[in-house]
Amino acid sequence: MTELVVRKLLIDLTQPFEARWNGGDAFTSAFFNALSMSFPVGEQFFMDSVRTGFKGLDAAQQSKFADEVKGFVGQEATHRRIHALFNEHLTAMGFVNHIEQRALLRIKKGAHWDPRIHAAATAATEHFTAIFANWLLVQTHVLQDAPERIKTLWLWHSAEESEHSTTAFDIYQAMGGSHAWRVKVFKYVSVVFLWDVLCQTVQNLWHDRSLFQWSTWKSAASFLFGQQGLIRSNRAAWSDYLRTDFHPSQHDARPSRAWLRDNADQFVSVGSPASPVSPTAAGGVIPS
Repeated sequence: MTELVVRKLLIDLTQPFEARWNGGDAFTSAFFNALSMSFPVGEQFFMDSVRTGFKGLDAAQQSKFADEVKGFVGQEATHRRIHALFNEHLTAMGFVNHIEQRALLRIKKGAHWDPRIHAAATAATEHFTAIFANWLLVQTHVLQDAPERIKTLWLWHSAEESEHSTTAFDIYQAMGGSHAWRVKVFKYVSVVFLWDVLCQTVQNLWHDRSLFQWSTWKSAASFLFGQQGLIRSNRAAWSDYLRTDFHPSQHDARPSRAWLRDNADQFVSVGSPASPVSPTAAGGVIPS
């Protein structure tokens, strides 16, 4: 069982930022913006799926996971709120959130499915975000030219994604979910998630008028397929999920713990397993 603390991030998101906020790099800015656009609806789905799965467990299992689920929901509620604020600036710049529209339609279509499928989809997506989080926390150069408040936002989110990477997986297992269906859903999520993020990134680049610039795709090649690129260096971590003996705790969480330890001045704890957190408190930001 993982002890999860809900934290209030001490950054100011009231002020706008440039579309190419990551040091002027069009591709990485568009890619991170696409991810942020997916988060509010995605985080809500994750919370709903885990809470529904938890409610279906027997009393002994509920007692085992109660604190962890409370912490998971609190952290995800914070992420949803913070990225909604971030996305408001993107909307003000004229970016259209297509990825959210597609996700909402997909969630509506699958609303009647077995809750274990929803938990499996959450666990699969959490595996993706944990891989990305660990990679970003190690590859610190990726955000070295970003404004400090934006860099802090992404690294804090990454640290917490790594921290709670086991929760949805464990709830799925406790619900009696099978390995076969876990893998089927994971393969489906792999295709859909990557396609959605790619499409939204391209749409962001089109709006930014940088889609056909050589520098954009040079950056994309390095970011995704370079020696330490996101896709090239994480193929083994992705495929780990296919193993029958896999558990998210097998992946290294030290970068997450180190960031949270070394950057404790960037947030305050507003909730712990022993203290419930209100949505308002969880989702707040304050000017620096």
